[in-house]
Amino acid sequence: MATWTSAIGAAQLARLLNSQQDRPAGPGTRRPPAYRALADGIRLLVLEGRVPVAARLPAERELALALSVSRTTVAAAYEALRTEGFLESRRGAGSWTAVPAGNPLPARGLEPLPPEALGSMIDLGTAALPAPEPWLTRAVQGALEELPPYAHTHGDYPAGLPALRSMIADRYTARGIPTMPEQIMVTTGAMGAIDAICHLFAGRGERVAVESPSYANILQLMREAGARLVPVAMAEGLAGWDLDRWRQVLRDAAPRIAYIVADFHNPTGALADDDQRRQLVEAARSAGTVLIADETMSELWLDEGVEMPRPVCAFDPAGSTVITVGSASKAFWAGMRIGWVRAAPDVIRSLVAARAYADLGTPVVEQLAVNWLFSTGGWKEAVEVRRVQARENRDALVTAVRRELPDWEFEVPKGGLTLWVRTGGLSGSRLAEVGERVGVRVPSGPRFGVDGAFEGYVRLPFTVGGAVADEAAVRLAAAARLVESGAPGGGESPRTFVA
Repeated sequence: MATWTSAIGAAQLARLLNSQQDRPAGPGTRRPPAYRALADGIRLLVLEGRVPVAARLPAERELALALSVSRTTVAAAYEALRTEGFLESRRGAGSWTAVPAGNPLPARGLEPLPPEALGSMIDLGTAALPAPEPWLTRAVQGALEELPPYAHTHGDYPAGLPALRSMIADRYTARGIPTMPEQIMVTTGAMGAIDAICHLFAGRGERVAVESPSYANILQLMREAGARLVPVAMAEGLAGWDLDRWRQVLRDAAPRIAYIVADFHNPTGALADDDQRRQLVEAARSAGTVLIADETMSELWLDEGVEMPRPVCAFDPAGSTVITVGSASKAFWAGMRIGWVRAAPDVIRSLVAARAYADLGTPVVEQLAVNWLFSTGGWKEAVEVRRVQARENRDALVTAVRRELPDWEFEVPKGGLTLWVRTGGLSGSRLAEVGERVGVRVPSGPRFGVDGAFEGYVRLPFTVGGAVADEAAVRLAAAARLVESGAPGGGESPRTFVA
């Protein structure tokens, strides 16, 4: 029976470990022994999911050479991990990662917190808000009224319901990009859309250019599909896209596809202007790269007076270079798993044909509900409620974090659902681990990067407000103090918080 299912090389593991930078020790702070620091680093990588469970680790001598430490240090670290249940070994088979009995398997993306854990844990892991009522209920009721004619069919619509495809096409046309229903495919959320596009355009081993940082779940989706991710660094703060870097990467790496979030970028919140969008499209066209434009945040401007640029596809209206992905998940509700693709008709036909070997189609009732929202004005009203809620949450969270953690640095975005925060030199991975122990769940920066980048960051979504935002910042500050002091644990158990 196989004891390990994948392997990680010494050089790759060394890069991941070297990315874990903590703030320099202050006076009186004791540094852990070298073996303990190494064991803690590997344990964090496993807990974060950045090193998979059941991954074979390098031999002691190989890792010692890659890290420039003694073999004794590596041997002691491996032994500590075995004692704690994070490593298993067998003579002749080597050593591979594990998790102690009773511990949940780590996720490699950003999975939702189970509802039963919400009483004691403040969840800042996912950028998703509760459903805007009464519009969800009204939409479902409207969908049920429209359902009977569809119930007499087989129910499989690989391209989506014709009525919804037509409605989505009309919405693009109203935004100044003439669009036919034949240019639209309805999908099971934006993730389903991007998964289908990646399978069509980028086989295993193909290069895919991605923003750095970028959306964690999409990065993991592409890794699982076998893509070779080529990161393109974002400019500092909200400046967004460095066009010189993009041109160089597209020219030199010749990626098959590139993925961007031009509308309130996840996680930084940056908003690309018209000129940046035009240049990105021109650079992709020149390189022969298909540009995936994720506009799931496009309707979530939060400040008055924000002038939204034209959609990325406005600079490629025929859809030969730009494939646009939209979704109801962020602007309306994550439980409404409806997404869509806008592309050239031949691309849509290819995506639809390939769907026969995937999920066949998207649930009919949910499509009818979204169509009801679009056709009745309910969507516009619900999204306005969503903007007000997100704005209030953002302002409360910003105030609380600035009060409790004045050394943390960030710029406040004008829209979207996320705050990208530099943690004053503390390790984001350690903050995430300790945070769970003190009752706040927060994703670390490396989830949003490639090969261990952004260790000094965390992402904070605008999902809590008022007293809950205040308490979240208090718990984050407690986690930061524990990380800074080098304390191994999280202290007392979190109290139940209800607001």
